[in-house]
Amino acid sequence: MKIYDLRSDTITCPGREMRKAMYRAEVGDDVYGEDPSVNELQRQGAKITGKRDALFVPSGSMGNLIALYVNGGRGNEVLTHEKSHILHYELNSAASIAGVALVPVKGERGILTPENLAKHLRPDIYYMPRVTMVEIENTHNRESGSCYSLQDLKGVWDFAKKYSLLVHMDGARVFNAALASDLSVRKICSFTDTVTFCLSKGLGAPVGSLLCGSKDFIEEARRVRKLLGGGMRQAGILAAAGLWALEHNVERLEEDHQNARTLAKALIEAPWVQLDLDRVETNIIIFNTAGYRADAVVQALKKRGVLCNTTGDYSIRMVTSLAVTGEEINDVCRIIRELKP
Repeated sequence: MKIYDLRSDTITCPGREMRKAMYRAEVGDDVYGEDPSVNELQRQGAKITGKRDALFVPSGSMGNLIALYVNGGRGNEVLTHEKSHILHYELNSAASIAGVALVPVKGERGILTPENLAKHLRPDIYYMPRVTMVEIENTHNRESGSCYSLQDLKGVWDFAKKYSLLVHMDGARVFNAALASDLSVRKICSFTDTVTFCLSKGLGAPVGSLLCGSKDFIEEARRVRKLLGGGMRQAGILAAAGLWALEHNVERLEEDHQNARTLAKALIEAPWVQLDLDRVETNIIIFNTAGYRADAVVQALKKRGVLCNTTGDYSIRMVTSLAVTGEEINDVCRIIRELKP
């Protein structure tokens, strides 16, 4: 039976040409700063985001944690959306390792606003924790891949600077956000002090993220990466995959967005789906199952070869990526039309 894997864009695997690039990679000892492929990837990451420097890290979770560790400050608070990845899917590392408290903030579609952020500021009293940072997620995983508009970004940035707060962006899918919002990655990142972006989701590399920021920040981040066990030696084999992805796989993300819209149009025709098409901005679709148990729907789809995940008792997430072609999405649409859970 043919399998259509829509569980996540993390399931993408390196293609033939990316593997060739990995095979040909020049390598050295990155702990000594001597891996030419890693150094070039970091230069490219800094250039793309408009930051002064960048650091290759094994995962986006580590990149986020390092930013919280360096810039959050032990005993302080970081404002983040109530459904953010760092709050729900990073093992409370912010508190247990970085020593900061994450404060959940409400926001429609995962977007933080000055009005909602202001509700969580504290008076400057010695026995109260300080808020030191705002963390935004762009695109927002648990909010169907929603994107910050230019106005949204500027609103958060101006608020943060007014109160002397730093802004970190979990930009795991920032290239998706850039395409969907018609903004450059550089422009989006100009409203942040630090940013992480992932190479191993829609871009298709096997491992790694980049953490970007100022020279001083990255110098300290490199120390914290080592503290967390993230120092790598001949990591150029992995960095070469990231370089290939940045050169060849960014623009093709639009195909994933188109496939998501095609899939969403088929879903809204199914009697067991409740979905607002306007919520499908990028490559993530989250829909309600109209009274049907989500786990039962997932199992029914699995029997037809379509893999996806529940996000609640009556909600399901599907994610398009280079692992599923446009032709295969048409097959999935046919299966959805035929399905009777």
